[in-house]
Amino acid sequence: MTDLYKKAGERILLTRNMRGYTRESLAELAGISDKFLYEVENGKRGFSAIVLYSLSKALDVSNDYILTGKDNNNYDKKLISTLELFDKRQTEKLGIILKEIYELVLEM
Repeated sequence: MTDLYKKAGERILLTRNMRGYTRESLAELAGISDKFLYEVENGKRGFSAIVLYSLSKALDVSNDYILTGKDNNNYDKKLISTLELFDKRQTEKLGIILKEIYELVLEM
């Protein structure tokens, strides 16, 4: 498979885990088999525009995010609105915490 599908599969897997979905539950939400989802997540299979749309809708991310890792507007807006609840001092501490969480996720 191309690097595009491999990277997209990695983003789908990471987002699925962050959302707390099992492979089976996400596959059901997207209307695909869990075997097919496994193959997509591991870069062994490509997918159609319809599957891309179904997965992005089920994961609440944009198609662009799955394909490129950029332009995840739905997620960004929710995150920004939540961060705006904190004052400057709290936001600085949250930044440190989020960076540590990010580094832990990368090690998984």
